Amino acid sequence: MNTAEITSETLASSVISVPPLARNENASLNHGENQKIIRHLEAGGVSTLLYGGNAILYHVALSEYAELLQMLAESAADNSLVIPSVGPGYGTMMDQAAILREFDFTTAMILPTRDVVTSEGVMTAVRNFVETYGKAAVLYIKHDGFIEVDAVKQLMDDGLISWIKYAIVREDTSDDDYLRSLVDTVGSSRIVSGIGEQPAIIHLRDFGLTGFTSGCVCVAPKLSMDMLRAIKAGEFKTAEQIRQTFEPLETLRNEINPIRVLHTAIAQAGIATTGPLIPLLSEVGEADRSRIQQAATQLLEADQMAAAAG
Repeated sequence: MNTAEITSETLASSVISVPPLARNENASLNHGENQKIIRHLEAGGVSTLLYGGNAILYHVALSEYAELLQMLAESAADNSLVIPSVGPGYGTMMDQAAILREFDFTTAMILPTRDVVTSEGVMTAVRNFVETYGKAAVLYIKHDGFIEVDAVKQLMDDGLISWIKYAIVREDTSDDDYLRSLVDTVGSSRIVSGIGEQPAIIHLRDFGLTGFTSGCVCVAPKLSMDMLRAIKAGEFKTAEQIRQTFEPLETLRNEINPIRVLHTAIAQAGIATTGPLIPLLSEVGEADRSRIQQAATQLLEADQMAAAAG
């Protein structure tokens, strides 16, 4: 895997995939099926893999964390950047920091939580984690009130933040005072849009964010990469056409649950056997499964057509 320093150019060069985590029927890690997901992404030109919410690392057992890190490090190609996550609980992330020190990952993302936190407390937690881990962390901003802009600036100024995943959902993506203040205060070169293809055009074009993360890229990596390149080239009509191709599956993710739908979609499209979802989540219903299969299969077919067309 790639262990080079992460720069704004790194963040802009690839869609940042956020894959699910495949498990065996007994809930143990399925090394072979996880490698299939990684190879599918890499074949589509994706070189950055972020394991976080879609991998359900919110609920990962500390006892399997070292095995998880070893599997990810061994499964990725030499030029693929792999970023694991820690937390969201403070005690968990500090225990994970000690395990992470034994591996060569360039950074790790701190998972967010909306409960039992204050902005000052989050800032202290990030500082303590980074000091223990020895490397700057990825800050994931998902909820209003999680951390104040001035606190983010202080962490950035102190060299504790590698980059920021911004994922607060707005009814109108273009109307976001917090994001505007964040960009004005710390710049946009290390802020990534963190909500998939749907808001990516506005986030990159209007706010100047440097790249975007995606779950559905795990189904259609070629199309997602084409969309990133189109946005970067100012070809917004092309980017919009691609965005619409992702919309049916993303609509199901929003309607049912983003993590559960993506986990099912990867399996239903035949990309890899993802296995059971671990608690505190549960499987989607049978009626939803057929809708997910249709949307995922159509998206995969569109991706294959794009790949064939070059």
